[in-house]
Amino acid sequence: MLYDVHLDLHYDYDAEVQNDRHLIRVAPISIAGQQRVIASSLSFDPRPARETGFTDFFGNLVTTIAYHGAHDHLDVRLAARISVEENATPADLSPTIDELQQEIGRLWSLAPDSPHHFLGPSPRVPLIEPVTDYARASVARTASVMSTAMDLCLSINRDFAYDSEATEVNTSPLEAFNLRKGVCQDFSHVMIAGLRGIGIPAGYVSGFLRTIPPEGQPRLEGADAMHAWVRAWCGQHMGWVEFDPTNAMLAGPDHITIGYGRDYADISPIVGVLRTSGSHTAKQSVDVVRVE
Repeated sequence: MLYDVHLDLHYDYDAEVQNDRHLIRVAPISIAGQQRVIASSLSFDPRPARETGFTDFFGNLVTTIAYHGAHDHLDVRLAARISVEENATPADLSPTIDELQQEIGRLWSLAPDSPHHFLGPSPRVPLIEPVTDYARASVARTASVMSTAMDLCLSINRDFAYDSEATEVNTSPLEAFNLRKGVCQDFSHVMIAGLRGIGIPAGYVSGFLRTIPPEGQPRLEGADAMHAWVRAWCGQHMGWVEFDPTNAMLAGPDHITIGYGRDYADISPIVGVLRTSGSHTAKQSVDVVRVE
């Protein structure tokens, strides 16, 4: 499938800012057998004094921008065309959780996609006893790592309400878990915490969802903004499998990946430092349209 993606991040500052620097992670990556970036461009208003780019440890594309003069707003715009493969649902060849622990113990790699990086607590996702207990119910109902992860994905979708007003970007997984409300970031963090608590390596995926669904199909939650979902390491024969707890499904051809991290902190769209006073407001718009 071929998609055109347009993203606009807009920030209005109460007072002028100056000498600000930002790291931008919004450009999608090419992934063998999954998606290919045909064209991609980033633009900024105002135009930065300096712009550079690099690839971070997890393989994500990072653009750095810096300003010297004063300005009262910032626009970040992405335009991209991406081809996404429509792969069949993988057969469940995953081991039991006990067998998974043995596989992890024999794995010495510390490459960016090694499950060792995604098994313990991370900056935004600690190990949380109530969430681990919640995930153990999925273990009791299933026989394999992949089926456990899918059961937890479906449970979160069933038990949690999608509510964009209930949480904010800094809401902790425990707060979202206790509320049983939130958005894709919250659902993903809760699922990651639960999987890690029962010994399944899990990471955070940032990306986009198709905005306009095929005729006769419902619109997916979170399609009007950047989206997040989860990947779980399902053993040496399956590798990483991606789950979308917001929409109770495996990630598929409607999901376009920006990049990977241990949690939101590793792949947040924009982080930076600036000199100003007061606060700011932010707006985000996303369009993902299939090219016929």
